[in-house]
Amino acid sequence: MHSSEIRTVRTEAELREIVQEPSQTIWDKDIARIDEHARTLIAHSPFVLLATANSEGTCDVSPRGDPAGSVLVLDDHRLVLADRPGNHRLDSIRNVLHNPHVGLLFIVPGMNETLRVNGRATLVSDAPFFEDLTVQGKRPRLAILVEVEELYMHCAKAFLRSSLWRPETWPDRGSLPTLGRIAKDHLGLKEISAEEIDKGLDLDAETNQY
Repeated sequence: MHSSEIRTVRTEAELREIVQEPSQTIWDKDIARIDEHARTLIAHSPFVLLATANSEGTCDVSPRGDPAGSVLVLDDHRLVLADRPGNHRLDSIRNVLHNPHVGLLFIVPGMNETLRVNGRATLVSDAPFFEDLTVQGKRPRLAILVEVEELYMHCAKAFLRSSLWRPETWPDRGSLPTLGRIAKDHLGLKEISAEEIDKGLDLDAETNQY
């Protein structure tokens, strides 16, 4: 397709000519607080996506995984999640320092609906709740405290369209490249094999989770 054939949308008025305004009920589903149902879903979610942006608006989305119940609800308007060991790039953490606005998407295995939370984040290096963030005897060095500004449920359509929870639709893992193969090609590594990289990555993943 040539660029001359791409019709762009540049204003909200143009956007609303294509997609009509939602009903008031859709706007009203944002309750801006952590109620009993949100607490239940957060307590059962072992996986959350954290969206951040830097001061210039460049975005990043980071997956966060822990045993279900590891994200703490402090009260009706605050939750906190630990920052676990990673690659030390600290993309999300550095973004929060410059731009506190964050988005969270809580996923519960087997559930097609998700919980969306938007708010303002603060980095915490110590607090009484750090003991409750300890997993496998490892206390986190940092935590992300989120003041909830928006909270609402997202419908099941994305998960239904993608058949995410249907194993029969999943690709054969053997047909996909390993991370070692990808890293070798992306970085142009000549002196080490993909198999050696995979062994090192597997060892790190097994021994350096917390």
